[in-house]
Amino acid sequence: MDQETFNVGLRKFLKQVGVTSQRELELAVGRALGDGRLKGNETLRARMVLTVDGLDLTHEVTADIALE
Repeated sequence: MDQETFNVGLRKFLKQVGVTSQRELELAVGRALGDGRLKGNETLRARMVLTVDGLDLTHEVTADIALE
Protein backbone atom coordinates (compact mmCIF):
# COMPACT_ATOMS: atom_id res chain seq x y z
CA MET A 1 0.00 0.00 0.00
CA ASP A 2 1.19 3.49 -0.81
CA GLN A 3 0.43 5.52 2.33
CA GLU A 4 0.51 8.88 0.56
CA THR A 5 -1.90 7.75 -2.16
CA PHE A 6 -4.23 6.36 0.50
CA ASN A 7 -4.09 9.57 2.56
CA VAL A 8 -4.79 11.77 -0.47
CA GLY A 9 -7.79 9.64 -1.43
CA LEU A 10 -9.06 9.59 2.13
CA ARG A 11 -8.77 13.38 2.51
CA LYS A 12 -10.56 13.88 -0.81
CA PHE A 13 -13.39 11.57 0.30
CA LEU A 14 -13.74 13.29 3.69
CA LYS A 15 -13.78 16.74 2.08
CA GLN A 16 -16.53 15.62 -0.31
CA VAL A 17 -18.53 14.17 2.61
CA GLY A 18 -18.19 17.40 4.58
CA VAL A 19 -19.08 19.77 1.76
CA THR A 20 -22.02 17.78 0.40
CA SER A 21 -23.38 16.95 3.87
CA GLN A 22 -23.34 20.60 4.90
CA ARG A 23 -25.11 21.63 1.69
CA GLU A 24 -27.80 18.95 2.06
CA LEU A 25 -28.39 19.80 5.71
CA GLU A 26 -28.66 23.53 4.97
CA LEU A 27 -31.17 22.84 2.18
CA ALA A 28 -33.25 20.49 4.35
CA VAL A 29 -33.34 22.95 7.24
CA GLY A 30 -34.33 25.75 4.86
CA ARG A 31 -37.21 23.67 3.46
CA ALA A 32 -38.36 22.69 6.95
CA LEU A 33 -38.31 26.32 8.07
CA GLY A 34 -40.16 27.37 4.93
CA ASP A 35 -42.99 24.89 5.33
CA GLY A 36 -43.32 25.33 9.10
CA ARG A 37 -41.92 21.99 10.28
CA LEU A 38 -39.22 23.90 12.16
CA LYS A 39 -39.52 27.17 14.05
CA GLY A 40 -35.81 27.99 14.02
CA ASN A 41 -35.07 27.55 17.70
CA GLU A 42 -34.69 23.75 17.73
CA THR A 43 -31.67 21.59 18.34
CA LEU A 44 -31.43 18.81 15.78
CA ARG A 45 -29.89 15.41 16.53
CA ALA A 46 -27.70 14.40 13.57
CA ARG A 47 -26.22 10.99 12.85
CA MET A 48 -23.64 10.02 10.23
CA VAL A 49 -22.84 6.38 9.53
CA LEU A 50 -19.69 5.36 7.66
CA THR A 51 -19.46 1.95 6.04
CA VAL A 52 -16.77 0.77 3.66
CA ASP A 53 -17.29 -2.03 1.14
CA GLY A 54 -14.73 -4.77 1.64
CA LEU A 55 -14.05 -3.87 5.27
CA ASP A 56 -15.82 -4.93 8.42
CA LEU A 57 -16.35 -1.29 9.35
CA THR A 58 -19.35 0.59 10.62
CA HIS A 59 -18.61 3.88 12.37
CA GLU A 60 -21.34 6.17 13.68
CA VAL A 61 -21.00 9.78 14.78
CA THR A 62 -23.85 11.67 16.45
CA ALA A 63 -24.09 15.31 17.42
CA ASP A 64 -26.61 17.95 18.33
CA ILE A 65 -26.87 20.92 15.95
CA ALA A 66 -28.50 24.02 17.44
CA LEU A 67 -30.40 26.33 15.11
CA GLU A 68 -30.33 29.21 17.56
